[in-house]
Amino acid sequence: MSGVVGNLSPKQASALEQFREQVSDLLPQLPAQSDHFLLRWLRGKINQWIYLLMLTHFCFPRQHMDFRKQLYVDKIITEWRPPEVLEKYLSGAMCGYDREGSPVWYDIIGPMDPKGLFLSAAKQDFIKSKIRDCEILQKECDLQSQRLGKNIESITMVFDVEGLGLKHIWKPAIDTFSEILQMFEENYPERLKRLFVIKAPKLFPAAYNLVKHFLCENTQQKIFILGANWQEVLQQYIAPEDLPAIYGGKLTDPDGDPRCRTLVSYPSMPKSYYVRDQVQLNYEQTEMVNRGSSLQMEYEILAPGCILRWQFASEGADIGFGVFLKSNKGQWQKASQMTEVVHSQRYNSHLVPEEASLTCQQPGVYVLRFDNTYSLLKSKRIQFTVDVLLPGQLQSPKAGGSIQSESVNGLGRDEPRNQIVVDQTASAQMA
Repeated sequence: MSGVVGNLSPKQASALEQFREQVSDLLPQLPAQSDHFLLRWLRGKINQWIYLLMLTHFCFPRQHMDFRKQLYVDKIITEWRPPEVLEKYLSGAMCGYDREGSPVWYDIIGPMDPKGLFLSAAKQDFIKSKIRDCEILQKECDLQSQRLGKNIESITMVFDVEGLGLKHIWKPAIDTFSEILQMFEENYPERLKRLFVIKAPKLFPAAYNLVKHFLCENTQQKIFILGANWQEVLQQYIAPEDLPAIYGGKLTDPDGDPRCRTLVSYPSMPKSYYVRDQVQLNYEQTEMVNRGSSLQMEYEILAPGCILRWQFASEGADIGFGVFLKSNKGQWQKASQMTEVVHSQRYNSHLVPEEASLTCQQPGVYVLRFDNTYSLLKSKRIQFTVDVLLPGQLQSPKAGGSIQSESVNGLGRDEPRNQIVVDQTASAQMA
């Protein structure tokens, strides 16, 4: 699907009309309803077979709505702020516009300390920060469209990878970056106009190959690795008054700084932000999640508005975690048989302890599930504390709770292994 508004073939126009009709129930909830917006979802799937499947199932916008609802994306700019350490030291900032009016985003990779950041903030805060950046850029594109009287829907990116080293291909950082790239591809299709990689060292091809397979072919074709003439190429696409002087333009800070540090971050993080070095949490319980297994913890909530709160850390490696809702207490169920309330994903809790809470909108049996089914070789020791708070309550009532274990057998199916009854905060009801 290569056409754009005003230049669609009859076949493309017909496909767009069918697509709009089939997602009509979602349109009021989507961030935009224009043909430009809908065409991005079609153009983003360059493979015709994938495109035909999408027309059959119309799943991508629906998945996007689930994504927005799950992560509260509609309020992420107004009601959520990244932790201070990410605001100061996570690379990435908008600075100026290209010659066509699209925002330009700069990422300065060399000075960034991935391991230090992961020792200072939770993985989910990294992801939410990048989602927030996407939403800010989307709003800026909308504003540019109004200012210029033409459709602006994509951005130009400049990746300065001077100083890229082994510290940047540290596995937890690469895994998270890959997850972010996959999230971009699935939820912000066709937002990238072009990406220029400048000052690439010899290590860059190896680093790029680690994440390249998460990018669709259409996106890969928009990535340009520039050589010694990179300043000339940037000036072809970005006017000198919008290009920082350090990159060959004329833009400086008011004090004459050619790096434009008031706009573009050059992160170099002090160790004083490290959480692991400064915070030692005392957990109420310790369990071993065997290789290829998971642990389920049940909490019966008898009144809406109760708050389920958890803290956990793992030793030596990450652990999967999610919250589910099921109908019958004490009856073991596979994750696929329960309703997912908090999306199950892998957490780098061996680096930074995780802490979060959930306001239970309805009564029922809530299951906190630690997932190690993906690890066939390594068991994980976890420490955790779970509280159930009544609405407006600062202390948690004590009650009985249970933990169940499940494993993956040779056919890849979950099956119950044992049940351990523990004295743990596990249920709550209105007094």
